[in-house]
Amino acid sequence: MQILALSSFTFVLILSIMAGVSIIWALIAGYVIFFLYAARNGKSVKEILRLSLRGMYEARNILIAFALIGMLTASWRASGTIASIICYVLPLIKPSSFLAMVFIVNSLISFLTGTSFGTVATMGVICMTMANAMGVNPMLSGGAILSGIFFGDRCSPVSTSALLVADLTKTKVMDNIPEMMRTSLLPFALSLCLYFLLSLPLSRLEPSGADITEIFYANFRIGLLPLLPAFLMLLLSLMHLSTKATMSISIISALLICLYSEDMKASAIPSLLLYGFVSQSDTALSIINGGGMLSMANVALIVAISSSYSPILQETGLLDNIQQAIGKAKIRPSLSITLVSTITCMIACNQTLATMLTHQLCSTLIKDKKNIAIALENTVIVIAALIPWSIAGSVPLTVIKAPNISILASFYLYLLPLCFVLKKRS
Repeated sequence: MQILALSSFTFVLILSIMAGVSIIWALIAGYVIFFLYAARNGKSVKEILRLSLRGMYEARNILIAFALIGMLTASWRASGTIASIICYVLPLIKPSSFLAMVFIVNSLISFLTGTSFGTVATMGVICMTMANAMGVNPMLSGGAILSGIFFGDRCSPVSTSALLVADLTKTKVMDNIPEMMRTSLLPFALSLCLYFLLSLPLSRLEPSGADITEIFYANFRIGLLPLLPAFLMLLLSLMHLSTKATMSISIISALLICLYSEDMKASAIPSLLLYGFVSQSDTALSIINGGGMLSMANVALIVAISSSYSPILQETGLLDNIQQAIGKAKIRPSLSITLVSTITCMIACNQTLATMLTHQLCSTLIKDKKNIAIALENTVIVIAALIPWSIAGSVPLTVIKAPNISILASFYLYLLPLCFVLKKRS
C-alpha cells in the first residue's frame, strides 16, 4: 500500500508535467492520495486535517519570506535601484564572458548573504535584466543565475540550509564548511569553464548598454541614493540580521526613495507592493516590469500544499519500509543518498522537507556525522533546485522570469552530486 501511494503520487506529478497542467493540481491530487492512505491506516478525518494544518503552519516563515521577496523586487524596480546598478555595471561587462561573470557574481553574493532567494531577488533580477537587454538566451542566463545562487546557499556559514544540515547531523557548520568547499572545487571549475565556453558565441552580440542606460537615465534619478537599498541588503546580511528583517529594512528604504526621489504618490505604494512595478511612461522600460506579492502566489500555494504532507508522512510511517530497504540495498552509499535525494525532492517539493526526509532515510548508511552532513550538502540541497515543481528552483526562476528549461543550463547543480557519486570510494 505504501508503494502504491508513493508511485501514484509520482505518476500524477509526471503526468501533470507532460500534459502541461499546473503542478498545483498534481499536488492537490497528491494530498488526496496521502489523505486516503492515512484514513485507511486508522487516522480520523479530524486528525488528518489537524496534521495538514500543522504542516502549513510550520511553513509560515517561508510564506512570509515569499511575500517580502515580491515586495522587495517591486520596490527595487520602482526606486531605480536595479536601474542604477545596471547603469554602472552594464558598460563594464563583455558579452564574451557574460555567463561566467553572472555565475561568479551570484555565487559571491549568495556566499556572503547565505540565501538563494535573497540573492535571486536582488542580484539575480539585475543579471537577468542585463541579459535581456543584451539579447542573451534566457535559458542560459537563468541557468547561470540558478547555479550561482545555490553555491552560497549550500556552503555559506550564514546559510539556513547549512544550519539545518548541521542541526540534523549534530555537527558544527564551521567544521563542515572546509570540506564543502573542497568538494565543490571541481564542480565549480567545470561549471565556470562551461559558462565561459557558452559565452564565446555571445561576443558577436552588441551590448545594448547605451540604449538601455539612456532609457533608465530618462525615467529614473540614477545615482548613489538608489543604491542604498542594495547596500543595506548586503550590509545587514553580513551582520547576520535575520533575512526577513533585512528584506523589510531594504523595502522601507526603497519605498522612501520612491516617495521622495522618484515622486511616487503614497497612494500608489499598495498597488506597487501587491501587483509589482509597471512602467507607465516608456514601453521600452517594461524590461524591468514585475515583482509584487501576487507574482509569488503560485509558489506560495505550492509550499502550502506540499507542507501539509510532512506530518501525514511522519505519523503514518509511510516511509518506514523504504528506510529499511535502503539500509539493505547493496549499492554505494553515495549513490543511494543521491537516488533517495532525488525521490524525496520530487515528493517534498521543497528543500527543507526533502533534507529532513533524506536524513531520516539515509542516516544509517554513513556512520560518521560529518560525512553524512557533507553527503546531504552534495546531494539533496542542490538536487532540490533541479526538480521543476520544487520551490527551490521554481521560485528563483519565477522571480527572474526565466523558463523552467533553464534547469538544463544549471551545470553546478548536477555536476556537484555527479562528482560526489563518481569520486573514489573512501
